[in-house]
Amino acid sequence: MMPFVLIALIAGAASALMFASIISGALISLVLFYLAPLPLMVAAIGWGPLCASLGGIAAAIGLGALFGLPYCIAFAVTVALPAWWLGHLVLLSRPADHVAPDAATEPPAEQVLEWYPVGRILLWLAGFATLTTIAALLTLGTDAETILGTLRRGLMRLLRATDPQSSGEAGQLVDALVRIAPAGATIIAMMTLTLNLWLSAKVTATSGRLRRPWPDMRTAELPPMTLVALCIALAFCFTSGLLAIVAQITAAALMMGYALTGFAVLHTLTLALKNRPLWLGSTYAVVVVFGWPVIAMVILGLADAVFGFRERFLRSRQPPPLPTP
Repeated sequence: MMPFVLIALIAGAASALMFASIISGALISLVLFYLAPLPLMVAAIGWGPLCASLGGIAAAIGLGALFGLPYCIAFAVTVALPAWWLGHLVLLSRPADHVAPDAATEPPAEQVLEWYPVGRILLWLAGFATLTTIAALLTLGTDAETILGTLRRGLMRLLRATDPQSSGEAGQLVDALVRIAPAGATIIAMMTLTLNLWLSAKVTATSGRLRRPWPDMRTAELPPMTLVALCIALAFCFTSGLLAIVAQITAAALMMGYALTGFAVLHTLTLALKNRPLWLGSTYAVVVVFGWPVIAMVILGLADAVFGFRERFLRSRQPPPLPTP
């Protein structure tokens, strides 16, 4: 029991230090801030969600005692809660229905388990990215005008600090950045959460503490109703006020979910190519360097959700049935 508590406290302390490093203002602190959920996620996947919850509670109380209640709440919502729940989902399983033993037969030596689908974990990642972004914006104000005004003043101060001779064109640029800032923050939150979860699973798999088999990422797909939710969010984006901002944040998170499934589709459709590593490597490089080509992955993920490209491709690669005598 003592080693379990010690691991929880170490993971919580590491996450809290990485989260609080943003106060220093150093560039490396931004990287540490985004990787703050990693120690707690490793604890959740390697030692169970209870370990992450103990570490998260201890870290949140410590941050609250040192820096005040806002830091405690921010850490609990953006770091501890996602780490605990995502770690729980990674380890969630149930007996597979198709291998249930018959009452008259011997039970199997090893029960086959059905693990929580990767696509549903992606949907939870999108939900947490939406939650954390909305919570961050609500600290700036409770209505759209206040939030956008605070963002604009902050960006203008930053711009004047870097370029004192900024003109009216800079003001137009700031206005454009303010409009896309909520969606941009959501995309960053979605990608960092996904990266933290992938890294934590890799760490636990390398150490031999991952209790589930490594999933086939090419089969990842979002639930069908996600497309309906995306359409509703896009429709509300054309409204005004706080509702439009929330809709933009939700739509951005769901689109990033479809972008990740788009990469899964790409990995599947390129199985027959001889120079497959070159195509995949080039695609990832272009997306990382330029950013905007991720739109193509969003379109590919949406197209697969509607037309089922992967299912058709895999069906075409199956060998023909054997002739019956």
